[in-house]
Order: sequence, then C-alpha cells, then structure tokens
Amino acid sequence: MKRRNTPTKQAILDVLLLNGKALSHDTIAEMVDIEINRATIYRILNQFCEDGLVHSIVAEDGKHYFAALKHCGSGELDHHHFHFRCTHCKTMVCLEQKVRFDLPEGYSVASANCVLTGTCMDCS
Repeated sequence: MKRRNTPTKQAILDVLLLNGKALSHDTIAEMVDIEINRATIYRILNQFCEDGLVHSIVAEDGKHYFAALKHCGSGELDHHHFHFRCTHCKTMVCLEQKVRFDLPEGYSVASANCVLTGTCMDCS
C-alpha cells in the first residue's frame, strides 16, 4: 500500500538514514528536529517496518531498535543477519554476515533475531 509522505515521517526516516545505526525509540525522539509525540513515532516506525523501509531488532533487554534497511547489507528485505549491541555505549549496529541455519527437514525460517552483545571497537 502506497502511503502518503509527511514531514513527520520524513524527519524520522532522515534520522535513521543519516545515522547508519539501529536506534531506539527514545534516541529517535531526541534526534528528530521537530516535536512528535511518542505514539506517533511508534506508529510511523511500525509502518516503516510493514513497508520494508526499516526493520526492528529486539535487544536482550527487550528494548526495540530500528534500522533503515539501506544500512543492512544489500538493502534487501533480509532480516537474517547479525546485530551487535555494545554494552558500554549502548549502540546497536547491523553486521554484514548472514546467519546460516541448519534446520531439520520440513522447517523453514520466516525471521530471525540475532543480537550479539559485548564491547564495540570504539569502546575497547
């Protein structure tokens, strides 16, 4: 479904595209240059996920992070890649490596949530 672009949607998408990392809702709210209420940000992020512009990553603490698919490997709608969350600076990045699955016959993967945690190279 083709959705109408609005200044609010564009502001959120610009933050995601320009940052290059997966961002939490709170971080997006802080970085966007116009005032937007929390519910509107969540609604727009969920629409972006439905439309294949963004994907959501759930960290080990249950917090959701959102990344523009442009920054995830080839940019195709492929959620089968690793993410790395730094426990020191709290950043989340998409890693280029694809996740390989060795499943029993008859099983197929629709989506995966692979988050590695540790210390990033900037915090090492």
